[in-house]
Amino acid sequence: MNELFAKYGLEENTIDFLGHAIALQNQDTYLYEPAVHTIEKMKLYLESQGRYGGSPFLYPIYGLGGLPEGFSRLCAIHGGTFMLNKDIDEITFDADGKVTGVRSGDETAKAPIVICDPSYCSDDRLKPTGKVVRAICFLDHPIPETEDAQSIQIILPAKQLGRNSDTYISMVSHSHFISAKGIYVATVSA
Repeated sequence: MNELFAKYGLEENTIDFLGHAIALQNQDTYLYEPAVHTIEKMKLYLESQGRYGGSPFLYPIYGLGGLPEGFSRLCAIHGGTFMLNKDIDEITFDADGKVTGVRSGDETAKAPIVICDPSYCSDDRLKPTGKVVRAICFLDHPIPETEDAQSIQIILPAKQLGRNSDTYISMVSHSHFISAKGIYVATVSA
């Protein structure tokens, strides 16, 4: 990707914008990977722009609680299993140490991958690589200098902040039916 940007003589701020805000790459390692992956992400952003409003992003009305419902529907369509309110007794592995699924009581759900909170992995297979820092802020005004936007996402590239990862600021409001009128909910994560 770095070679492609160089071919077109793009300046550093433009590269940061395209890579982090458009392709949603969260680290600069993408610059040394095949360009096709980042170009596909940029294409998805472009195709999403204006499809359901003025933003390439969707945010469910009434908050993020709608995401599990949408995910469970897609999961069922594609033959997956989506379990809620189940205790996980064990993540199962084969003889080679590759994950095979999860066990809850007498039931076992087989899966080639398991995405879970680290607290479910209490053995030596867990290799922490970092931590997420998050703050939720309740505001009585929209974020300044955003033209009083009722929702917004701001991405601050790691390089511009002298950090190892990007910082994301997302703000939603009454327009999403997640707060009282005049209250804005901003989430900052890195």
